[in-house]
Amino acid sequence: MNKQGLELIVITGLSGAGRTQAMQSLEDQGFFCVDNLPPTFLVKFAELCAQSRGKVSKAAIVCDLRGGEFFSSLSEALNNLEKEGFRLEVLFLDASDETLIRRYKESRRRHPLSPQGRVLDGIQAERQQLEELRIRADNIIDTTNLSAQQLRSQVAELFCKTQGLGQMAVSVISFGFKYGIPMDADLVMDVRFLPNPFYVEALRPFTGEHESVREYVFGNQMAREFMEKYLDLLEYILPNYIKEGKTHLVIGIGCTGGQHRSVAIAERVGSFLIERDYSIRVTHRDATKNQKRGKTR
Repeated sequence: MNKQGLELIVITGLSGAGRTQAMQSLEDQGFFCVDNLPPTFLVKFAELCAQSRGKVSKAAIVCDLRGGEFFSSLSEALNNLEKEGFRLEVLFLDASDETLIRRYKESRRRHPLSPQGRVLDGIQAERQQLEELRIRADNIIDTTNLSAQQLRSQVAELFCKTQGLGQMAVSVISFGFKYGIPMDADLVMDVRFLPNPFYVEALRPFTGEHESVREYVFGNQMAREFMEKYLDLLEYILPNYIKEGKTHLVIGIGCTGGQHRSVAIAERVGSFLIERDYSIRVTHRDATKNQKRGKTR
């Protein structure tokens, strides 16, 4: 039985947060996937995969509240898997209450923990039940601002072992503090101390991806010194995260509205890490929100 040769991923998280899309992404990568497997069968399932003589080397299991009373035994089942010598990763999918409520309304489905009541009550009860699993998760993805395709892409990037010369995947996200810190951020850098292009009328409509905005941001000596120190810090700490077994790191770069400074800094960080062979994904969560609302900040 080749237990160490089996790559095993357990997908869990809040109802409506995107478990199905995550599983489909792993299926596309050649994982053997099982949806809604009762946790009591996890060890047996893993043993059958390990005994398949290499026919099943990658497997993913979705475990969620649809398992009813069986779901409460998931933490115990995960502990048993580790005791039996299997290597596994737990992927936890999360999203804001507002996003989950909207998705339930669009799908017209009832929440499993509140079939006759308010969706919000079910979401809050589910959060309490899943808190222990969220704490022990190896990877957490906040799907609040992700489309289905973006989620599938992020999962593929997270578990595709051929990218980045075996390095962990790094997501660099620019954001605006006025819209909240990304829920899944591991590291958060506040760059609101830098001069703000918002107060230059000619630059106000653009984002930090525009050359003139970048020149303004990095034309400041303080910004250049900050970048040098911050990139040195990242170059030092990222290899140590890898040594500790981390497979996905989310770096959040925030300014007031997420349009100018954070975008320019995030792009520079992404370029720096690409040069060092990390698997990088740079996204600008809030860069166009102010423009859509008829405001700029």
